[in-house]
Amino acid sequence: MTVEFAADWAWLYQRLSECWGVQPWWPADSAFEVMVGAILTQNTAWTNVEKAIARLRAANLLTAPAILAAKAAVLEDCLRPAGYFRIKARRLLALVQFLVDQGCAEKPENLAKGLSAPVLRPRLLAVHGVGEETADSILLYALDLPVMVVDSYTRRIASRLGWVTPDISYAALQRAIDTQLPPRDVARRKELHALLVQLGKDYCRPRTPRCGSCPLNDRCAFAATKA
Repeated sequence: MTVEFAADWAWLYQRLSECWGVQPWWPADSAFEVMVGAILTQNTAWTNVEKAIARLRAANLLTAPAILAAKAAVLEDCLRPAGYFRIKARRLLALVQFLVDQGCAEKPENLAKGLSAPVLRPRLLAVHGVGEETADSILLYALDLPVMVVDSYTRRIASRLGWVTPDISYAALQRAIDTQLPPRDVARRKELHALLVQLGKDYCRPRTPRCGSCPLNDRCAFAATKA
């Protein structure tokens, strides 16, 4: 027998907030550092990103002009802990060049000045190496625009809850969440994404889910099959 539950992202947000409170995410000292992290976190764990960012900071390469002027070998060596360091160096340089072209290399936080997310998002997606999750991470966490970030945690959790099919597209899942959130609430989107990351890492794991102690197990279709 299949158990079905109606999608309720406001309930999920409230339940996880009551369990864990405010999440310290995205950890960064500047908008540009968030942008760098969004590129480096592709296909690697955040702990590896932190190591690479620490190396960039030690080499005084945590500004767009500094990265643009850096020797390729130096930049690649800094990025080595994040994996695929040559590929990520090219992607990071492409993002920096985009900031230059937009006239905000000195102050990347001004990228969204006078622009809405629907206008800026396609421009980011046109940058080499910037996909939907990376673009939305930049829009939400670096530029404080109300865009929901969808990642593998989000898709897995929503699917196991019985709210969506596992093969739902990025855009469809993003719309499904956004329609249930206050339209301009940046803080709510940041917190919801951070809470989903926490849930996905600690409970809703791909191979060894901890359904018995999961705070959502009373309304989860996947957990019901394990009862």
